[in-house]
Amino acid sequence: MKSLFAPLAVTLALSSSALSVAVWGQCGGIGWTGSTTCDSGTTCTELNDYYFQCLPGAATTSAPSTAPTTSVPPTTTVSSPPSTTSSAPIPGVCSGSRNKFKFFGVNESGAEFGNANIPGVLGTDYTWPSPSSIDFFMSQGFNTFRIPFLMERLSPPANGLTGSFDQTYLSGLQTIVNYITNKGGFALVDPHNFMSYNGAQISSTSDFQTWWKNLATVFKSNSNVVFDLMNEPNGIPAQTVFNLMQAAVNGVRSAGATSQLILVEGTSWTGAWTWTTSSGNSAVFGAIKDPNNNVAIQMHQYLDSDGSGTSDQCVSSTIGADRLQAATQWLQQNNLKGFLGEIGAGSNPTCISAVQSALCAMQESDVWLGALWWAAGPWWGTYYQSIEPPSGPAIASILPQALEPFL
Repeated sequence: MKSLFAPLAVTLALSSSALSVAVWGQCGGIGWTGSTTCDSGTTCTELNDYYFQCLPGAATTSAPSTAPTTSVPPTTTVSSPPSTTSSAPIPGVCSGSRNKFKFFGVNESGAEFGNANIPGVLGTDYTWPSPSSIDFFMSQGFNTFRIPFLMERLSPPANGLTGSFDQTYLSGLQTIVNYITNKGGFALVDPHNFMSYNGAQISSTSDFQTWWKNLATVFKSNSNVVFDLMNEPNGIPAQTVFNLMQAAVNGVRSAGATSQLILVEGTSWTGAWTWTTSSGNSAVFGAIKDPNNNVAIQMHQYLDSDGSGTSDQCVSSTIGADRLQAATQWLQQNNLKGFLGEIGAGSNPTCISAVQSALCAMQESDVWLGALWWAAGPWWGTYYQSIEPPSGPAIASILPQALEPFL
């Protein structure tokens, strides 16, 4: 999500107390060294001891969240993934026959938080997803969870991209991935870095290929892991991003990870609505190659006026389908599969209809493998798109009306 997680270099620049923090951004908490001043119309609000957030309007105080942990309880009953067979129209929602998603779930955000503090402290600067959140969604029938993390924490800058991993941070990632996959779910491992590392754009295809070979080696025996090669590259030519993504695909397969799905993302925040226009992605990504023929194009789409996901107001009740139409046609023309890695909107009738229109169009097209809501995670507090159980603002309306009909 481009509005909340800028590249590390930008985040460091914005940490000066002279600059204000945009809506939904972090503005305080134990260990926070960035700005504590919010943009006009928002207030720095305590969500827990470690995380203060710029929220619209007057301040409110929320009770501290449960202390984060990297431990997980023993595996319980394995849940079966939703069926991918054809399904009838949904009365009042979808008019055509649908093919259910193979992958459907949520982003489990938290380990990428606090990117101004590297390496940061677990429980202070960042947290891992809660196993209870995974359990909740799987009990509802969802099966897929994207796990954002920071490359600088996994690959300390002192070691470089091709050096050894930090074993403590890697263990935290492995623990939550194993918890998900041992229960029958799919875990997307997502370096949430916007194609930037240690304050600079990643430019070496060789280094990026090696980094992915090393990470894929860790998970190569787990067929329920999905490799999401890089979150939302931006400010970089599409051809440059393509070259890096192709190198990463090659790195994953050279590690011996042969069964896992690989997701590639384009430049310009990998937006679906700009895929065939201003981004330049459509001109180059049709050439992506995978020797195992198990690769898909990940796109993101928000439904507010500028597509940033910073407003809970949607353009129209059909804007979801409208913004995906050209990208869907491009996927069909290039014989490729798509994956909507982020979608989010407000909990109001127009937005609910807009989300429904997007998911209907996707399932009716039969080129989209799945979709993930942005976002769950234990530190989101009152963020309007938070679907973290039990009381995230998106739980009451988005979950039953916009998501569950598509299981």
